[in-house]
This record gives sequence, C-alpha cells and structure tokens, in this order.
Amino acid sequence: MGSPNTINDCMRRNPLTIDVKANLVQAIEMIVENKLTGLTVTDGEGNAVGVLSELDCIRACLTSLYNDGDPENALVSEVMTTQLNTCAPGDGIIEVAQSMLDTRQRRRPVIEDGKLVGQVSSKNILWALMEHSRRKRFTPQK
Repeated sequence: MGSPNTINDCMRRNPLTIDVKANLVQAIEMIVENKLTGLTVTDGEGNAVGVLSELDCIRACLTSLYNDGDPENALVSEVMTTQLNTCAPGDGIIEVAQSMLDTRQRRRPVIEDGKLVGQVSSKNILWALMEHSRRKRFTPQK
C-alpha cells in the first residue's frame, strides 16, 4: 500500500450527519457521545447544506443563556455554518490541508456527483500527512 495522496485515502465514509431541522441539543448529544468535532448538516434528501462545529454549538448556547433563552429551543439551521467548503475524493491531501488552514475549518464534507460520500477532518489529514512522511523516510532509495 502506498502513501495516502488523496482524500479518498483518508476520508471517513458514511459519516454521522444531522438533519437541518434537528434540535441543537440533539446535535450536541451526537457530537459529545461520538467524540466528534462537528457534523455535516444535511437536508431531507441527504444533500450537504452546512456544517455544525463544536464552536457553533458553544456560541449558540452562550447566546441563548445570555439572552435568558433556552438552548433546547434552538435549531441546527439557526446556528450551523452555511459557508460550505467541500472537497472531492480525488482532491489532493496537501491542497485540502492548506484550504483548511486558510479557512480555519477543521472538517470538509466530501462530495461526489453532488452527493455526500464522506467527511474528512483535520485529524484524518494529519494522519495522512504523517503516513506520507513515514513512508517517504523509510522507503529505500534506488
């Protein structure tokens, strides 16, 4: 097996997602229980329409509490990030890593033919970069 070079080599297939109409508390429970940094938000047809990060959730809870509200009443659609930066399975790891740094976003929905096929996180990218480095160091030179 060669070094990971594309997103297909390191992405998580069939990622957990949350429906755009879901309650924020439900999303937070999914994030905490599954030890995730966020979720891809999908519509009723399974299309990626946003991302919901831990920071989005914290911001929504604080806003609600500061305004004497209840986070239980917030919806994912009200707090998700709608600026959707995506990648494709064939995209290069280096380019996606640089894009993540540029936008300060830790995850990317992976889209192929308009459909969500996976998700790649900064953890996945970090693993791929380290694997590439290890294999490069330990591959005998001809």
